[in-house]
Amino acid sequence: MDASMLSRLQFALTVAFHYIFPPLSIGLGLILVIMESMWLRTGKELYHQMTKFWVKVFALIFSIGVASGIVMEFQFGTNWADYSRYVGDVFGSALAAEGIFAFFLESGFLAVLIFGWDRVGKKMHFVATLLVATGSMFSAVWIIVANSWMQTPAGYHIVPGPGGVPRAEVVDFIQVVLNHSTLDRLGHTLMGAWQTAAWMVLSVSAFYLLKKRHVEFAKASIRVALSVALAGALLQLLSGHASAKGVAVNQPAKMAAFEGHWKTSPAGMYLFGWYVPPASAATNVAGEVRGGLCIPGLLSWMIHGDAATPVTGLADFPAAERPPVNPVFQTYHIMVAIGMLLIVLSLAGGFFWWRQTLWDKRWFLRICVFAVVLPQAANQLGWFSAEVGRQPWIVYGLMKTQAAVSPGANAAQIWASLAMFAVMYLLLFVLFIYLLDHKIRQGPQEAVHAAGPALHGDRAGV
Repeated sequence: MDASMLSRLQFALTVAFHYIFPPLSIGLGLILVIMESMWLRTGKELYHQMTKFWVKVFALIFSIGVASGIVMEFQFGTNWADYSRYVGDVFGSALAAEGIFAFFLESGFLAVLIFGWDRVGKKMHFVATLLVATGSMFSAVWIIVANSWMQTPAGYHIVPGPGGVPRAEVVDFIQVVLNHSTLDRLGHTLMGAWQTAAWMVLSVSAFYLLKKRHVEFAKASIRVALSVALAGALLQLLSGHASAKGVAVNQPAKMAAFEGHWKTSPAGMYLFGWYVPPASAATNVAGEVRGGLCIPGLLSWMIHGDAATPVTGLADFPAAERPPVNPVFQTYHIMVAIGMLLIVLSLAGGFFWWRQTLWDKRWFLRICVFAVVLPQAANQLGWFSAEVGRQPWIVYGLMKTQAAVSPGANAAQIWASLAMFAVMYLLLFVLFIYLLDHKIRQGPQEAVHAAGPALHGDRAGV
């Protein structure tokens, strides 16, 4: 493999690992706000203990997320220097805004959230929780702005740079922020984060119920998490539809790859299948989806509101400007399938809760324990389909990936650093799982014991 592909693999590894944690912290921040507001409103000690336990889990997730995310920014200089030189003014402004308006807010109040239980008043602690949750969502806003600009660039012009090399320069920061895909992708990402954290809380709480431990704590946690999971799943369906319509308008090659759609014509939607590319470059030789189940006209109807309206096909693009279709097709459809499954599980949980039979459905609780992996898988697959579906462009229609790699990037050096990152991230993941398992096995009782002295006026509590 050449330096370009190796650099892509290295960046994919770092992003994929890092992206395990931000959705958890974003969604768990919202859940903490709900839990602590319930404590303030009712004064029940159960909600206090519940919030303190999940704050400890949040702190672990946040710390690993920060550690795993730092190396990504260095790769813009080591592996993607030409990209940084070309669009650094635009891309860097969004990253700078993330640091100034989001990370400082989130990390600045994190100490109060974790250590301030017995050092500040209830209302001040709730404000800290609210600001940490807000900061985590602001962080998502600016990262999505930066990535969405790469998908649908706007608000820039090209000017001569040092040595006459052209570069992109911001002319309208509002257009950069509100480019054609930002809002749709932001909503889709946040709904995914809500579900990711909600299903983690559901998984741990269902485990406690099955083991008949911390029963009241588990039931209260499930009520909050299931509400968030259900809202996130249903809103995700709407945001996904809006996002797909935007892709059809702004990145038609990607939409064609999502459905393996070859010729511009009214298009159906596949539930599954296997895309086979054309056997030759001849224009009359078509790619096709084999072994699939297609609903005729559904893609046209969902995009245009009319089953007879044509959808742009892959054949309208030069072969060099088509994404690798089958990987995009498969990851996109698996992501959609997981999303629909999460809707079914959330609705089923809500129905059992309404019927007051949820705690007796041990088979459903067992599903909840293992369903924690589903939102994580959907997040990773959605990211993969979005980013690979943009290829061969690193900035859609403006700069190709091959032209973005650092001129001095050496394949042997990238191999070595890739192996080092893989080992490091494996060790970091093992550490995360060990620490998370330790906290879960300790359970909320650990939080109760730690809080015990503070309940009697001793400020030495956690």
